[in-house]
Amino acid sequence: MVPQILRSRALAAATLAVVVVGCLVACGGAPPTAKPTRESPSSTPAETPEPSPVAPPVRVAPVASSDPNDLSVVVNKLRPLTPADYAPADVVEVAVPYANQPFLRREAADATVAMFAAFEAQTGLKMQAQSAYRSYSTQVSVYAGWVASKGQAGADLTSARPGHSEHQTGLAIDISALPAVCTLQACFADTPQGQWLAANAVTYGFVLRYPAGGTPVTGYEFEPWHYRYVGVAMAADYAATGATTLEQYFGLPAAPTYAP
Repeated sequence: MVPQILRSRALAAATLAVVVVGCLVACGGAPPTAKPTRESPSSTPAETPEPSPVAPPVRVAPVASSDPNDLSVVVNKLRPLTPADYAPADVVEVAVPYANQPFLRREAADATVAMFAAFEAQTGLKMQAQSAYRSYSTQVSVYAGWVASKGQAGADLTSARPGHSEHQTGLAIDISALPAVCTLQACFADTPQGQWLAANAVTYGFVLRYPAGGTPVTGYEFEPWHYRYVGVAMAADYAATGATTLEQYFGLPAAPTYAP
């Protein structure tokens, strides 16, 4: 009797299991032991905020100096050197070919050597220093020679009076071709040396000081051989502004004649 009862209960349990499983399958349900799954993160990327616009740096207007030791010094017919017999303390010999042995302030001398080397490497040609630093006493003799040959009015278009010469700062150099051609003449601008300098001198910190057409501002005739060292940064800014004279660059009045 007991075995019969056990068999009946086992059959009933098996039948119930079949019914439950069948219902789960038919109804699409999940087994009661299935664990809930986490929701997958959204596949839409988060928006990246646009960067705030950055204002361009404000250019600081350059200021001309009256201190002959500054690279920003401007010497012209209205701005004499102070003192008139100023002599730079760091003048050194410039190791380049020359017609007259050149001396410049050390920074300008190093830039000159680099510029001459670049010219020769790029062109296979040569150039030389024609004139560089001149003391007050030397400028007295140079100016007197021009007065003797051209009269004072003519001399004033060609040479500075003592105490007004850029050469006295130790920052200016006259350059000529080697072999010499068009030396200290306007046609130097058409030589390979003159054309290369006009295009590349600014890279080495030099600007053409007395440009063509600049006489009403500078008081001097066109001198495509005369370059003034102002430093690489200032020369780059000078070129970027489109200035053609230091007077224009610094916002100074024209200086075509000497003060009475």
